[in-house]
Amino acid sequence: MEEKLVITGGKRISGELTIASAKNAVLKQMAAALLFPGPVCIRNVPNLADVFSMVEVLEFLGAKVKFKDSILEIDSSDISGSFAPHELVNKLRASFIVLGALLGRFKETKVAMPGGCQIGARKLDLHEKGLKALGAKVNLDQGYMIASAAKLTGTRIYLDLPSNGATENIILASVLADGETIIENAACDPEIADLSNFLNSIGAKIQGAGTHQIVISGVRPKDLHSTEFTPISDRLEACTYLIAAVSTGGEIVLRNVEHEYIQATVSKLQESGVIIEKIDSKTIKGKIKGRFKAVNISTGWYPGFPTDMQAIISVPLSVGYGTSTIKENIYEDRFGHVNELVRMGADINVNNNVAVINSVERLSGTKVRGQDLRGAGALVVAGLIAEGKTEVTGLTHIDRGYEHLDEKLQGLGADIIRTKAISVDVAGEETESPSKEKSPKI
Repeated sequence: MEEKLVITGGKRISGELTIASAKNAVLKQMAAALLFPGPVCIRNVPNLADVFSMVEVLEFLGAKVKFKDSILEIDSSDISGSFAPHELVNKLRASFIVLGALLGRFKETKVAMPGGCQIGARKLDLHEKGLKALGAKVNLDQGYMIASAAKLTGTRIYLDLPSNGATENIILASVLADGETIIENAACDPEIADLSNFLNSIGAKIQGAGTHQIVISGVRPKDLHSTEFTPISDRLEACTYLIAAVSTGGEIVLRNVEHEYIQATVSKLQESGVIIEKIDSKTIKGKIKGRFKAVNISTGWYPGFPTDMQAIISVPLSVGYGTSTIKENIYEDRFGHVNELVRMGADINVNNNVAVINSVERLSGTKVRGQDLRGAGALVVAGLIAEGKTEVTGLTHIDRGYEHLDEKLQGLGADIIRTKAISVDVAGEETESPSKEKSPKI
């Protein structure tokens, strides 16, 4: 039976929390481990459904994987093939990044089209363009991308858009290519810089990651070696808990946070009245006096305001002062949470890619369903500030990107419980049993 979160709103979220490593960094580094025929170790890995889905992909390919106590060990010595099937890749989009690694190592691969959250078109034409520029033959056939090359040769590649996935696949395919590859208009997200740092730690030669021009000097397979690597922290998790706490009038201290990576979100929070203090190089404190002030937000590629945060920040804006707007410039279907917030009493109108948020006095708890990862996170935040009880379903989305969300919120003072299975007690009343199922262990 499907699980749900039951939240009784009105409790202040306060305390301290240490942020886990970034899911979107870990997943790409797991794919990158396929390049080296030997062991690598990634530390501080969060216990997430997406991580386990990527483990399934790696194990299908023949890698040996151990995951215990947040330490992930991957040995790709005995990779048995370069085929990644639909039933595995369809679980998360990040698994499509094995394409570049497998092509780089074996010079041929067949990978299913990716899945993940349904938030709009995420085209693969730039992936195809980049790999063809390196000398690969690329075909799309019955839901698969098939790529092969006698050899890959470095070149200059211009991306029409700073696509994260295309940038990552081109980087991975270029590590073992002949000569120098230059990616112009590359995505410059922190997770891409961290992928390059991981690759450099196993012997790759990459410069400029984190900027719009990335230079990859090809190395020989024998130049690669083992590594132990700790990824950057999850900026999206950090901002989610920050917004959740201040939305309830609480005060939170977040540790293991890279300040520069959350600046776009922090700037808008400060504009709306949130007081954010830097405690030390990786610690911040957030609080607010009163309600959020209206702000106008336009999402953009990093370092712009992250598309992943627009659903989350829409919640406190809906009960703030005045009228706010959110313009979504990345994914056209990223307002799936709006109808659920409206059911809770929010006054939000969407016209094409712009949401207009007219503030209301309060939200009221009800039954809502998350349709994607960040939208589901937004509904949890809404439940924390709503009057009465909110039931959030669609937890498979939450489990993809938030490790033990209910437990962490409980530790910060939330009245939240994860339940499953409705039974009937002796009085004939329906009761809910706390879920005992946690993320799967390997």
